[in-house]
Amino acid sequence: MKLVSCLRGKVLDIAIDIRKDSPTFLQWHSEILSQENLVAMLIPEGFAHGFQALENDSELIYLHSEKYNNLAEGGIRYNDPKLNLHWPLDVIEVSNRDRDHPLITDKFLGI
Repeated sequence: MKLVSCLRGKVLDIAIDIRKDSPTFLQWHSEILSQENLVAMLIPEGFAHGFQALENDSELIYLHSEKYNNLAEGGIRYNDPKLNLHWPLDVIEVSNRDRDHPLITDKFLGI
C-alpha cells in the first residue's frame, strides 16, 4: 500500500486496479496532488500507480506499507490503449524503463 502526497508543485496521480477478479479490474482513478490542495492519495495493494508532473520541480513523498522489493517491480505502459489514461499534458519525457513496458493483452488476468 502507498500513501502519496505532493510536497512541492503539482502532479496528476493515477491508480489502476490490477487485482485479479476485481469488479473494477483495469479501471483507474486520478487526483491532482499539490502543495496548495494538500490532497493525499491512498493506493491499496493490487493497484498500479503512476503520475505526471504538472509543474517543474514537483516533489512527491511516498509512504509504503512494505520494504522495497525489486522482485515485485513491474509496470504498465503510460499510453496503453486498454486503459485510455487521460494525461493533462502531452507526454514528452518518459524513462526507457517506462516506455518499454509491454502492452496489456487479454492474457493479463491481474495479480
